[in-house]
Amino acid sequence: MPRRLCRSKRRKSPLSSDAVLDRLTKLHPKLIDLSLDRVAALLHRLGDPQDGLAPVVHVAGTNGKGSVIALLAACLEAAGFTVHVYTSPHLVRFNERIRVAGRVLADDALAALLEECETFNAGASVTFFEITTAAAFLAFARAPADVVLLETGLGGRLDATNMVACPRLTILTPIAMDHEHFLGDTLEAIAGEKAGILKSGVTCVSSAQHAVAARVIGARAATLDAPLLREGAEWTVVRDGDHLIFEAAGRGRRLPLPALAGAHQVHNAGTALAGLSQLAEFDVDVAAQAQGLSGVEWPGRLQLLSGVRLATLLPQDWELWLDGGHNPDAGKALAAHAREWSDRPLHLVIAMMETKDRAGFLRPLAEVAERVRCVAIPNQKVSLGAVELAAAARAVGMDAEPASDLNEALGILAGGGGKPARVLICGSLYFAGAVLGEDRQD
Repeated sequence: MPRRLCRSKRRKSPLSSDAVLDRLTKLHPKLIDLSLDRVAALLHRLGDPQDGLAPVVHVAGTNGKGSVIALLAACLEAAGFTVHVYTSPHLVRFNERIRVAGRVLADDALAALLEECETFNAGASVTFFEITTAAAFLAFARAPADVVLLETGLGGRLDATNMVACPRLTILTPIAMDHEHFLGDTLEAIAGEKAGILKSGVTCVSSAQHAVAARVIGARAATLDAPLLREGAEWTVVRDGDHLIFEAAGRGRRLPLPALAGAHQVHNAGTALAGLSQLAEFDVDVAAQAQGLSGVEWPGRLQLLSGVRLATLLPQDWELWLDGGHNPDAGKALAAHAREWSDRPLHLVIAMMETKDRAGFLRPLAEVAERVRCVAIPNQKVSLGAVELAAAARAVGMDAEPASDLNEALGILAGGGGKPARVLICGSLYFAGAVLGEDRQD
């Protein structure tokens, strides 16, 4: 029986959630400081809301976490189930991270939850992600739902979301090199951190993995006696024209392709379907799966931008696309999809965080991009400068130059004339969020 969830009796401030969020960033000198001690103490003072949640599906990995969660939510909701969702980072507003029963948490409700957590934290040192995760747990524990879909923020073993002691299911999406400053500088070390979400006796569904990561995951699952369902072994997914074929336990089904662009989304869909196959208590039939795959939405991931101001900066017969991918494997996935765009030239507008592997992300794209313009991410102190990024792009063989901002970059590309082309804005989820936020304000 979970402990009673504490509620602050302090009168709530009329401040917006943005003001409260700004205060919370000052509770710890570091944005990221991986540990469970601080969040465990706060959650205990709040009544351990993480112990009173509906069945939890916990998802970790490097690429595809958000897409898999979006696919799971779409299929479950199509079958009539109520779903809570926690993802990060957000694109435009923080509220996007916490969806209660399918709805983004309203600003006043978010502000009240954050202030409640702030009150019970009583000024103790806690990171921004830890206290906001506590707020999400509190929101989910107080609202009825059939299932909770929970995405790790960074890593897994020491991630605040890993305070859920016994999830219903764990999922590992593809693991690759990223966040080396925090997770380790080898794929083996990073896989060990991500596999830290596995729990004793709890089934884990794994996407296809690099051999090193697969060995780490297999060893962890064996130690915990956690059943492991691996892509390419216990389940498979392949594209068949305008459909996909998913097979598991000797049975196959033919379903529509997901509404998310990119060959990698077929594998993300397979991961979601494999996860659903392990949730026997949720009757998500083939019709609901088809509806979920066809109707899923996940902004900032190979998203076609049409009917927005930025698109008007390009000739009418051009296309404008957006993707938040930012690591080497994401670069490979984007390049693979771009090869299917052989009907017209591809130009890129790229911005990246200075902590990312710029050469690793850019090198695969050098093979498919004709011209590249590099910019800095607006309002990001740790954005890579446009001149430095352009130099890195030229070093891997790109025809790249810096631009002062996105508007100028698009104008330069459009001014080159020629036949209809595609422009892909990419390199960072923060950049994707800035792009979407700009158009939302217009």
